[in-house]
Amino acid sequence: MPSVSVLPMAGSTRLNGEQFLRYKRHLSLPEFGEEGQQKLLAARVLLIGGGGLGSPTALYLAAAGVGSLGLVEFDYVDLSNLQRQILYGTSDVGEPKAKIASQRIHSLNPDIALETYELRLSSANAMDILSQYDVVVDGSDNFPTRYLVNDACVMLGKPNVHGSIFRFEGQATLFDPANGPCYRCLFPEPPPPHLAPSCAEGGVLGVLPGMIAMIQATETLKLISGLGRSLAGRLIQYDALAMEFTEFRIRKDPTCPVCGESPIIRELIDYHQFCGVEQPSEGPPIREIPPLEVKRLGSIGESFLFLDVREPDEVAQNAIEGTLRIPLAQLEQRLSEVLQWQEKPVIVHCAKGGRSLKACELLKKQGFSDLRNLAGGIEAWERE
Repeated sequence: MPSVSVLPMAGSTRLNGEQFLRYKRHLSLPEFGEEGQQKLLAARVLLIGGGGLGSPTALYLAAAGVGSLGLVEFDYVDLSNLQRQILYGTSDVGEPKAKIASQRIHSLNPDIALETYELRLSSANAMDILSQYDVVVDGSDNFPTRYLVNDACVMLGKPNVHGSIFRFEGQATLFDPANGPCYRCLFPEPPPPHLAPSCAEGGVLGVLPGMIAMIQATETLKLISGLGRSLAGRLIQYDALAMEFTEFRIRKDPTCPVCGESPIIRELIDYHQFCGVEQPSEGPPIREIPPLEVKRLGSIGESFLFLDVREPDEVAQNAIEGTLRIPLAQLEQRLSEVLQWQEKPVIVHCAKGGRSLKACELLKKQGFSDLRNLAGGIEAWERE
């Protein structure tokens, strides 16, 4: 499979003295040299997400000298992020990720221009944003965004460096419209929502995203410089517990509705509807609160409401004294029981954090403004 080069040389402009020192190890590679470094400096790469995958990818691309980076990230730094999202530190908790990422990237390499997009990527804005970049690196953590990024990249002819992680395993590949299949060729249909738990629900080994992100960063640098053999048509699966890499061949599907011989999807669709999940609510995302920080808010049932949305059989096994207990399935019908807390802090918990996040989204739509999801659920509460 031929390698892919997406950029021409950056003209005849020579590197300055500081750049020669900064990129000396690149310049020492005969296959790379100054020409390769100029290509990196002229490149424009968009990162979808600044989380577990986006954090290390951004750092490596900035350090390598990719001249223009874009970052789509609307979330805030949470204490539970720091186990794997290495762009951020403890002092950054509560700050917008995009703001901290910009500061960290500039500190690492002043050569780099970083443009941040503090918004949710959607069908309304994706084409405009992605069209400005040469390569897209998808580090998203949900299926609607993955299908959205895929379809937009195919329609725009942009390479999509894909990565995903869960628990102890991860995978990476390159979806290049010019040289292989797309994400829909591999996954024509999304999994049912109940079979697609998030990292918050299923957990993830802290170092796992770093491994997959390094593969994504490597593929991006190869793509820009035109070196080596790309992952187009190949998927690498990594098992951290077995320390094994497995390669799978993936082929272009001639019947693919986006990249096939007779595509039927020619414009972006409603991807939340396609994946069978609700549209996220507008405004800032729901923040998590670690168990140890709950005590700082005061007394349960007086200073704030503690809402338990587990099922009765779960509550019977362990419960936090003073909580209001309403199973998630009944919450909408029993809203009157929580409306008196609309102007005060409300902390919601379940077993691990997945159902409580859904409850927070429901309450947010009802006008609750000070909502927190208990990080790790009651399992984390009991441990801490």
